[in-house]
Amino acid sequence: MSESTIKVYAANWCGDCRRSRRFLDKHKIPYEWINVDQDPQAEQFVLETNKGMRSVPTIVFQDGSILVEPSDTELGAKLGI
Repeated sequence: MSESTIKVYAANWCGDCRRSRRFLDKHKIPYEWINVDQDPQAEQFVLETNKGMRSVPTIVFQDGSILVEPSDTELGAKLGI
C-alpha cells in the first residue's frame, strides 16, 4: 500500500474495528488493514500512540492525523462524508 492510503491498526476480534471496516468499505475508501495480533511492530505503534493502551482501531490518515476508536460520525466528519 502507498503512503497515501489510510492505515487501520486493528484486530479481527474487535467489534469497533469491524464497524470501522464496514464504514470504509461502504464508502469505498481505500485503506490498509494492519492486524496488531499478527504484526508486533504494528502493536508497538498502537501502544506508543495510545500511551500504553492497546486501543484499536487506531486509524492514521494521509495528513498524519490519528483517530482512536472513532464512531462512524467521527469517521465521516474526518473524511468529509
